[in-house]
Amino acid sequence: MKESTRILRFAIVGTLNALITASIIWILMDLLDCNYLWSNVAGYIAALINNFFWCKYWVFSTGEGQFIKEIPLFLLAFGMAYTAQFLSLLLMVEVIELNEYLAQFLGLFVYGAINFVMNRKVTFKS
Repeated sequence: MKESTRILRFAIVGTLNALITASIIWILMDLLDCNYLWSNVAGYIAALINNFFWCKYWVFSTGEGQFIKEIPLFLLAFGMAYTAQFLSLLLMVEVIELNEYLAQFLGLFVYGAINFVMNRKVTFKS
């Protein structure tokens, strides 16, 4: 598969994950009046399982069933991407005093870039 196709597919899956994440965050923050940090954690966890299967079977096409090896690496990639996103969220909201919703949106790009690189180079490397 061409790298441009892989990036396009990742962007499509990322958009779906962003919609899942944003929906959960919005529901928790706006409708249930939850703290923005807990809402953020819940939103990203909700999209995690969806992301694994789409990345494994469609983006990186490694359907060989190496779950024992891939799941810990996927979680490591998620952890690194999420940590960077979470720290950038804190920086944007607490230091720069950016609107919480805008910071949540911008954090998606931090997460996506790191998540793609880690999964391409580590989790699902060919």
